[in-house]
Amino acid sequence: MLSRYRAAGEPLSCAPVAQGLLNRGYRLTTTRGAYFLKHHLDGDHRAITRQHGATQRLQTLGVPVAPPVENADGDTVTVIGGRCYALHPWIEGRHRGGTQLERVESQRLGTLLGIVHVRLDQVMDAEPASLTSDSPEPAAGPEPVVSPEPADTFALIDDLLELARARSPRDDFDRLAERRLVERRALLARNVHHRPPPGAEPATGWVHGDFHPLNVLYRGAEPVAIVDWDRLSVQPRAEETVRAAAIFFVGPTGELDLPKVRAYARAYRRASGTDASELAAAVYRVWWERLNDFWILRWRYQLDDRRADPQFAAVSALAVWWTREYEAVCEAFAG
Repeated sequence: MLSRYRAAGEPLSCAPVAQGLLNRGYRLTTTRGAYFLKHHLDGDHRAITRQHGATQRLQTLGVPVAPPVENADGDTVTVIGGRCYALHPWIEGRHRGGTQLERVESQRLGTLLGIVHVRLDQVMDAEPASLTSDSPEPAAGPEPVVSPEPADTFALIDDLLELARARSPRDDFDRLAERRLVERRALLARNVHHRPPPGAEPATGWVHGDFHPLNVLYRGAEPVAIVDWDRLSVQPRAEETVRAAAIFFVGPTGELDLPKVRAYARAYRRASGTDASELAAAVYRVWWERLNDFWILRWRYQLDDRRADPQFAAVSALAVWWTREYEAVCEAFAG
């Protein structure tokens, strides 16, 4: 790998990075310094190049990112054995969840995301013709907004319940999963008439696509890098704003820290020019999405993948709490 990067030096050590669900990452130490080596599991060279170009242009506009290093051929993607890799400078920093952010820092986070959305529209408008002249990859365009269908969710709940109850031996996670599935089925039945109706499409734009604490690095109180741009795409921007807050500001028992959400949302609206009604509509759509979402249980029971298990307790409790406190949540985002 390093033979393709003349300025990177000779390898001294390579250790896996524990965080991350979509790709594989390694801390690579060489005679010239430290790097983050990323193995892109999807292997879509064109899409990865698009992501890299976006971060390079964002950096010129002052957005805290960590663009990749170019190899000897001037490419930011290195293909070895049909696998795609990228080499990034190692950024010293730490991840900070919303419980670690004070009110002012929550405002800064909202401002940062607003700036990202505004700058992304600018840099993607200036995307090189080499990435736009051919037919674009599907992930680059907006997907139709289709609210989850309750009948599909009820069927999924039944399937997951059967799998959770069939585990042998059963553990505390299985028992919690069963309790939450039964609870959610009853909650969904009471709210089935609240499914967002088809109608006007929400405002879309370029978004990071996966903005959460593990993808923002801090040094002290300041964010120094937004990483992992694998899901860069055109989507409803306000929905990314709500989803991010639901990850940053959720407590271990499933409640959102609404004063911090309010500070974050107001700062986002100022930085992005988004109005309150757009965020209120996004709260509605994302709430319904969460009410119907069981991705962690699908990973565990259908794919035998337990990497997301630690998130389940808070995520499953949030859907219940959000339903009960819907008006307060909406006011925090749009008030």
